[in-house]
Order: sequence, then structure tokens, then C-alpha cells
Amino acid sequence: MTESQRPSGEYPMYPSYGNGDAAYPPPPSYQPAQSAGPAGGDPVWPAPEQQPAPESSAPRRRARRPVALLAAVAIAAAIVGGGTATVIGQLTDHGTNSTGSGIIPGTTVSQSSKGTVSGVAAALSPTIVEISASSNAGQSTGSGVIITSGGEIVTNNHVVAGASSVKVTLSTGKTYTADVVGTDPDKDLALIKLQGASGLKTATLGDSSKVAVGDQVVAIGSPEGLTGTVTSGIVSALDRDVTVAKEGDSGQGQSQGQGQGQGGQGDGQQWPFEFGGKQFNGDTGDSTTTYKALQTDASLNPGNSGGALINMNGEIIGINSAMYSASSAAGSDSSAAGSVGLGFAIPVNTLKADLDTLRAGDSS
Repeated sequence: MTESQRPSGEYPMYPSYGNGDAAYPPPPSYQPAQSAGPAGGDPVWPAPEQQPAPESSAPRRRARRPVALLAAVAIAAAIVGGGTATVIGQLTDHGTNSTGSGIIPGTTVSQSSKGTVSGVAAALSPTIVEISASSNAGQSTGSGVIITSGGEIVTNNHVVAGASSVKVTLSTGKTYTADVVGTDPDKDLALIKLQGASGLKTATLGDSSKVAVGDQVVAIGSPEGLTGTVTSGIVSALDRDVTVAKEGDSGQGQSQGQGQGQGGQGDGQQWPFEFGGKQFNGDTGDSTTTYKALQTDASLNPGNSGGALINMNGEIIGINSAMYSASSAAGSDSSAAGSVGLGFAIPVNTLKADLDTLRAGDSS
């Protein structure tokens, strides 16, 4: 190759290698054209703008590809992040918001406060109300649980049985008049509805089939008219056969919810129930019903009836319905009554199975 044939300005001169002629090897970053020059002459070198980038930049391109891939993945994750977070939340919350497991969603405990009594109390107290019912037999107070934002409240039948008027006080102190929608004396359950209410916080109705002995629980209600009282304990036993009066025999149907200093019902101030063949807190009368109950050592007192027994996720697992009072054993008057850690609650699954009947206004 003569000097006149050498392409000019395309690559630098190279030193000679001992034969007197300068060596012109192809630059490491260039590749010769695939075809020879005219008439078998020297190869045609590609123009600079057609030449591939130096090989030394290839590793940098390869290094950038995973970064680009990760960026694409990050963008995709951001797009679906909301749905993913929801799924993860449902899994870590043990199905708190899942209706598929039979749970009816509502207010629950924040993730940071789960497992604490204070967290459960703060989240659920706004969903528990005080109920004051008046009848020919006198006046009684009990508790209830808000289950719809429009003001549906579940309570015990014995709290509102025979009531001519029902007043409900929220945790905020606001008072409503309520109508009795339906009662089920066989299950000692009732549904009432506030007049003109909207936007209320609702409780989550959990799954009582998943409750185990030893589970921690919180009870919220209005014992002795003390609205929003919180107590805690454990589940002591399952499937206790508890027998209670179906109606207000001898004025006792209103009695369990009665607050201190209220009444006119004499010795019937403690709601009577029967367990293990023995009667507690007075005579249950001739018309009774028996249901399977959760037993708890969380302190329950008159006025807790119709309130909530809650697990540590903030789910309602039972409606408090009966308690053993020390006064029935001691033979003292009702003013000395108090909890001795023997309380009973209607499992929430019993309530959920009965809601349609209660909403239809049926009563047995």
C-alpha cells in the first residue's frame, strides 16, 4: 500500500515494525468493510459516521441496561402499587376487610396500634353507644354497637324489650331517638335505628369461629351509666350454654342494663341467667332461651349488656349479654353488685346470621 493510497485523516500514523514500511493495522475500534474496493483493490473503509462506537463503550452500555430494566420495573410497581398494598394489607390484617371470610368491614385498629388495649379502645369507642330505654316497668340503660353509618345498632333484646321509647347517646355526647327495628328473644338480640343519623363510624363484625381460649379481648360499654368504659381480659371458654329470660317476666326483662340509682324493678336489677343448672342474679322465669356463649374474664357490669367484646385487631367477636354478680351469691342488695370475672357474650357469627331477620322486623 503506497502513501498515496493510504486514506487520509481517518486514523493516525502507526510506527514501523522493522521492515522499513509503516504498519497500518486497522484501528482496534474499527471494522473493515465487508466488500473489497474496486477491481480487487484495497478494502473500502467505512465513513467515520458509519463506524461503530469504540468497543470500550460497550461494557458501559451493558452496565446501563440493568439500570434501565430496574427503572421500568419500578415504574410498573408504582402503577400497580395501590392494588398490591391493598392485597398485602388484607393478608397482614388476617382478612380484617375481607367479606369472603364472613367479616363485615368497618372501623379497625391501625397497624401501629394493633395488639394494644389503648389502640382498640381509641379505634372502637366511637362505635359503641349507650342506650336508655323506657317502659311501663321502668327505665334501663345498656349498650349497643353501630354497624351501619346510617345508624343501625345491635344490642340485646333484654335491653329494649317492651320499650316505649329509646334514646341513644354516642361517644361524642350527641343524643338520638331510636326506633326498635326488630327483636329476636330466642337469641337475645335486637336491632334499633337512629332517627336522622348519617356518617357514623361503624364497627367491624369479625369471625367468632376463629376465637380461641386465651385470646386477649377488650370489652366496651356503659356499666352503671358510665359511658365508654373499657375493660380487658381473655376468652375463658367457648360454647357455654347460657340460659336467659326471653321476655321481661316480672319486670326483669329490662334489668341487666339498669344503671345505678335507676329502676323501680326491685330485686330484678341484675339480668338473670342460668348456667350449669344454677340460676344467677335472680329467677330467669318460665320463658327462657339458651344460646352458646363466649366466656370472658373481662370485667362486665350492669349496663355492659349489648356492648362489644372485641379482639386485638379491633373486630367485634361477641355481644356482651350476661354476667355473674357477687350479690346473688352473697344475698346482698343490688348496690353491692360487681363483676367477678364471669361474663358471657353472644358470638358475633350468631348475630351476623340473624341480621336479615332483625332487619325484616321479625321477632320470635
